[in-house]
Amino acid sequence: MSEHDPAALLPNERMQAQALEGEVTQIHRGSRYAEEGDTFAIEGTTFEVTDVTERTLGDLTDEDARAEGMDDLEAYERLLERAHDDFEWDDDSEVVRHRFERQQ
Repeated sequence: MSEHDPAALLPNERMQAQALEGEVTQIHRGSRYAEEGDTFAIEGTTFEVTDVTERTLGDLTDEDARAEGMDDLEAYERLLERAHDDFEWDDDSEVVRHRFERQQ
């Protein structure tokens, strides 16, 4: 088990604040950034990575989008298009879901 910089998983302050509020409980990234049992801390609050799963963009649902702080999958797709130059949604693109929980 390793401790990570929160920016490695949650790349911006908005997502880190949403994690503190319990609004973000997972993130999909293009690569594996952590393993189950790894931890990270935001403003003194520790989070543990509870699940790391390889998926495709086509696997994502509205529920996944909400767990990443978005209203629905359509809004999530628009966010990715704004955040990444030359991004085109491809259902077959591989991603890695990192789920995490606040520790007591």
